[in-house]
Amino acid sequence: MSLQPYVHRKVLVLTADGRVLTGTLLSCDQLTNLVLNQTIERVIRPSEDEETSTEVSHGLYIIRGENVTVCGLLDEDLDARIDWTAVRGNVIGGVKHS
Repeated sequence: MSLQPYVHRKVLVLTADGRVLTGTLLSCDQLTNLVLNQTIERVIRPSEDEETSTEVSHGLYIIRGENVTVCGLLDEDLDARIDWTAVRGNVIGGVKHS
């Protein structure tokens, strides 16, 4: 499936090393290399961690296709209603390439 219909729309990307990134998809190619604008990385902490979950701004961000596990459209209305600093959860494991 082509990601071309997602260009200039807000997406969520899960990377092979378990990062969760959101941003506006500016460009993609046949190798699934992605360019995101206004990128935010969501660092979700486990419930036993004393630190709060955070959102780290990265601005313009390039993701190599081999590191993209999932890319999908983000429901912006739902996303805006969630306090991401209050969200807790288990760490998403990375993907092992063979």
